[in-house]
Parts: sequence; C-alpha cells; structure tokens
Amino acid sequence: MSKHLEIASDTHTGKKPARPNLAKRVREVLLALGGEAHRGLVIEQVARSLGHDVHQIPQDLHSALIQCFEGNWRDERRRAAYGFHLPFGEGSHRWSVRTLH
Repeated sequence: MSKHLEIASDTHTGKKPARPNLAKRVREVLLALGGEAHRGLVIEQVARSLGHDVHQIPQDLHSALIQCFEGNWRDERRRAAYGFHLPFGEGSHRWSVRTLH
C-alpha cells in the first residue's frame, strides 16, 4: 500500500483528508540543516518525516514541495512569514531560510 501526500480520510465521519503544512515542514528541515541546503536534500528529509521511502518519493509530493517553496518565495507576504530565500537567485536549487525576528 503506497503512502500519499494526503492522509486517508475517515469514511465514517466524512472528514476531508488532512494535508500536512508543507511550508512549515520545509522551514523546519532547513533550520535543522543549518538554514540552507540543496532542495533535493530538503525534499528527502520532508518525505522521510512524512513516512516515505526517500528512494521512492512520490512525484506529487516532490512537485508539491518545489511548488510550495517557490510559491512562498515569490509572494512577498508569505516569504516574510516563512523566511524562504534563494541565496544564489532564481533558478537555483539551493534553498535557505532566514530566521524571523
């Protein structure tokens, strides 16, 4: 049985599936790695924290994490909230997080 980005819903209560806060998880991983790391390592660590085999990360999770980081980085308000930064500029695969004051 494969693990998905979303957790299975409770069919008895009709609740929607829980979706992990990916931006928060990316931030936590970056802070644990010293504030900066290659996006591949960040994706592996987040996938591991969600219970996935890092050698078989689902493509939807991989894509969602990249879109999450890039979307938060591009939006000034969300960038300020999470502190996401591309130290080598747009197109770089090196992700970092600035500590919030």
